[in-house]
Amino acid sequence: MKMKKMKIIFSFLVLGIVMISCNNDGNTASYPYAVKMTDAPGPYTKVNIDLQGVEVTGDAGQTVTLNVRKGIYNLLDFSNGASTLIATDSLEISKVQQIRLILGTNNTVVVDNVTYPLSTPSAEQSGLKLQVHQTLEQGILYSVLLDFDANKSIVNTGNGTYKLKPVIRTIETAISGNIKGKITPAGSLAVVTAVDILTNLSYSTNVNASGDFLVMGLPSGTYSVTITPVLPLLPVTKTTIVVTTGLTTNLGTIAF
Repeated sequence: MKMKKMKIIFSFLVLGIVMISCNNDGNTASYPYAVKMTDAPGPYTKVNIDLQGVEVTGDAGQTVTLNVRKGIYNLLDFSNGASTLIATDSLEISKVQQIRLILGTNNTVVVDNVTYPLSTPSAEQSGLKLQVHQTLEQGILYSVLLDFDANKSIVNTGNGTYKLKPVIRTIETAISGNIKGKITPAGSLAVVTAVDILTNLSYSTNVNASGDFLVMGLPSGTYSVTITPVLPLLPVTKTTIVVTTGLTTNLGTIAF
């Protein structure tokens, strides 16, 4: 079966539930920071990530360890925009250069109801390092989309062994848009691919069991969207789909 794509979002959102720390000495500015996680459906029953820490690094090399909710997260629990808060804090650095996701050793992937260890040598030694290059302003929380591609990131090495070699792109969701839609009949397996007509860059996700899909974190522009179901059904392509910053373009219901 063709490997499908997953994604993780680390969003720094202005929400009432986000912890906002106040300035203690009246001189040092503080920037509230929250981290959330989401995913899209994949060809596995479960993809369990053992989250142990989240760190951010400033432009001068300062490293801040966020208050993280440690534990095992099944990435497939969070799809089509659903997310879970995994870390919050208030930073005293105004420029963030890097986010570091630290994983433990209890990472697993479930395929056909069989659980296999998911080795993550890079994450255990130095963490998953993601370049973001954000400049923060007081009172505003920025969003970063970390697009976790399982097509390239989870490798079946044979003999029942799997390795995590993360391939992740970062997008500031504050300067991006989304495409959503629905297919019928519900329950059909399908991959949705949006291609930027100008840059030829592609972004993909999968249709969930209810037939819904959401391609997130798209730069503004005009896209060609192809929904590719399992044979013998044939692909359907929608052209000149316009994506606008901060908005979600709805393709409606697409019948096969």
